[in-house]
Amino acid sequence: MTLRQDIHSSGIPVLCLPCEARRRGVCGALEPDDLAQLAKTSSRHNIEPGVELIGDAEAVDCYSNVLSGVVKLTKSLSDGRQQIVGLQFAPDFLGRPFKMKSAINAEAATAVSLCSFPRAAIERMMKQSPEFVHRLLKQALNELDEAREWMVTLGRKTAPEKVASFLLMIARNIDSNNVDPAARSACFELPMTRADISDFLGITNETVSRQLTSLRMDGVIRIENNRRVTVDSMSRLERRCGGRGATAV
Repeated sequence: MTLRQDIHSSGIPVLCLPCEARRRGVCGALEPDDLAQLAKTSSRHNIEPGVELIGDAEAVDCYSNVLSGVVKLTKSLSDGRQQIVGLQFAPDFLGRPFKMKSAINAEAATAVSLCSFPRAAIERMMKQSPEFVHRLLKQALNELDEAREWMVTLGRKTAPEKVASFLLMIARNIDSNNVDPAARSACFELPMTRADISDFLGITNETVSRQLTSLRMDGVIRIENNRRVTVDSMSRLERRCGGRGATAV
């Protein structure tokens, strides 16, 4: 396949041309020369579901852009219990700059594709490009806003509203190649088991199943093979979320 070179793509590494992280992620802040420099240090990885990407208190030696799939973020207690605290989608930046050790567990919730960089390369790029630092800061602040919105979902919404908010979040974020805030419909595979969804939402497995059945019976969603969800009307699903609905996490 021949990729057309024009004033907007000249000098950009071929591998980076179709990448969502260049268009909407942190790499979009880089000039072609900086992007080419960073790309020389990069490596692509395809990860199977359930594989741990980084462990709590583990030394950080690289960072990654999520190219596809869903990453599950968890926090662990000293007795081994875990709580799902967030999800990451393409083209999110995976990792916590300015810390030598991870403060969170990251696991592939689905098949995941990553573009990874050594920590030294990212730290060097932060020194070279103020815009790159700005983009990292912007993502961190967006994640903070989204975490606060999700706290409202967990603390104040009813069980039906929680499940609807979860589905809306997945529908808006799971397919990075077809992200359209104005989209009227969506179709996706649930990225987590019922048990993980119940953990994430703070409700029981049975409640999750009941609410999914209720949404299906009311025609808000369709479910095939127990995992594939079709939303024919995003606005109708959003109305089931309560308040302003759910933001992307």
